[in-house]
Amino acid sequence: MNKLSAYYPCFILFSLLATAGSSFAQDAGFSSLEERMTMREFQQAGLEKLSAEELALLNSWIRAHSLGGEEYAEDIVAASNNSNLPASMQPDRMGFNDYKGEETPITSTIVGEFDGWRGDTEFELANGMIWKQSEQDLLGVRPRENQQVTIEPGFLSAWYLKIDGINKRLRVRRIK
Repeated sequence: MNKLSAYYPCFILFSLLATAGSSFAQDAGFSSLEERMTMREFQQAGLEKLSAEELALLNSWIRAHSLGGEEYAEDIVAASNNSNLPASMQPDRMGFNDYKGEETPITSTIVGEFDGWRGDTEFELANGMIWKQSEQDLLGVRPRENQQVTIEPGFLSAWYLKIDGINKRLRVRRIK
């Protein structure tokens, strides 16, 4: 046995530690939900009901949004394209140009006061979506709070906003 062969185990151990250290450094600023929460908090939030895949997706989303880490955004997109995930875990893309799923009418309410549209009006909905007027049209109405709306798909990826109680529709595009 030569003198160098005695150092092989040390070299292998050092290599493994260096590799583990570099991957730890990448995630050093992130703690998963399992690490952050007590078991009781984890159960109270209902997170124990998630599959390992769903929990990994949720942790990836938190990592990307809490650290501003765009390097994790690809992981989230890849994970969310998994058809095994329930619809509640799929990102909501309906109305965007890249949406490839089934187009169904969206029913919600406009957050706050609605008094018509003026050419570039944005509509913030209670479901979190924001739509913007995409045609130059004007409509003035008496101000209404939390107005009920339906956004319906049209021909060639067009979307139309209909206000409950108003016999007119407006072409819109989703911006958020």
